[in-house]
Amino acid sequence: MQININKISSRIGSIAGAPSLSKSVQPRILMIGSALTAMMLIAGCSPTQATQNESASGQKDISLLNVSYDVSRDFYKDYNALFSANYQKENPDSKIDINQSHGGSSKQALSVANGLQADVVTFNQESDMNLLVEKGLVAADWQQALPNNAVPYTSTMVLLVRNGNPKNIQDWSDLARNGVDVVIPNPKTSGTARYAFLGAYGYGLHQFKESVENPTKTDDFIKKLLANVVTYDNGARAATTSFTQRGLGDVLITTENEAHLAVKQFAKGKVDIVYPSYSIVIKNPVAVVTAVTEKGGKTEAATAYLKGLWDTPAQELMAQMYMRPSNEQVLAAHKDTLPDIDTFEPVKVFGSWAQIMDTFFVDGGRFDQLARVE
Repeated sequence: MQININKISSRIGSIAGAPSLSKSVQPRILMIGSALTAMMLIAGCSPTQATQNESASGQKDISLLNVSYDVSRDFYKDYNALFSANYQKENPDSKIDINQSHGGSSKQALSVANGLQADVVTFNQESDMNLLVEKGLVAADWQQALPNNAVPYTSTMVLLVRNGNPKNIQDWSDLARNGVDVVIPNPKTSGTARYAFLGAYGYGLHQFKESVENPTKTDDFIKKLLANVVTYDNGARAATTSFTQRGLGDVLITTENEAHLAVKQFAKGKVDIVYPSYSIVIKNPVAVVTAVTEKGGKTEAATAYLKGLWDTPAQELMAQMYMRPSNEQVLAAHKDTLPDIDTFEPVKVFGSWAQIMDTFFVDGGRFDQLARVE
């Protein structure tokens, strides 16, 4: 219970100063005032602090910052409105405001690690989440805090080509042909670009029946593919802009949801989607940045925001935005736009994300070796 000591002290003072007050009562009042002051000191707060706490407890407005990867912005824009409306119904005296920040997944993770005050993070790569765990910003058991190991939806990599597919691109192998210009983001800054590279690399291993330890034909294939890359943009949306608006390249390697948005919105009538014969599963992990929310008293709201991603309306919204929801029934209802595909999980082919990063994406790693212009 909050006690306004200023009001009580003022009341006591007025009583103490009343002409009709007997002298025998005055000491008792002074004792009460002293006792109340002592109670406040024992509680570890001053009269001014008590008033501030009362004000804080009455504060009903909550603001959350979702720091996310590049091509999720359209989904979260709609999900934020859905969640805020539901939150308002369940908490009529409260109002919640969701702010968004989007960019290359790894750049976003570094920004949070360096002080960006995210309340929740919604990435497309586990290694970016692991960085925040190492920094003590996200709890080590973040995967157990939410359903499905904290992955509300998945995606995959597809090929976006010019309308009518003039270069007759049918699969990953066609990207290594002479005369085919390729657009992808930069694997050093973009999680989507890493999936693009690993998708092509996994296809090579599968096609040539090779292992990661002995990938001779695969390396040769990837060298040719990377030699055809005409631009490495910082993020996936920037790569989409280069392809659809700047007219660069014959093919864009991008996520399934981004490709569909390009077909429906960004470049309607100008591009087509090609599903490769074998592609990669993209898992999109989410977590509360507890080091931030606990200081601001927002952990409960932030957790509710992420848990809402598994509610049926949110899962349906994912499917409508061409993401593959974890709810199998919702996914099955959208087979016309999210068809069955042959995929592989990167950790089952290449090892843990720590191993993947050390093998392929550190400075001087396999990506740098294969992308080198000789």
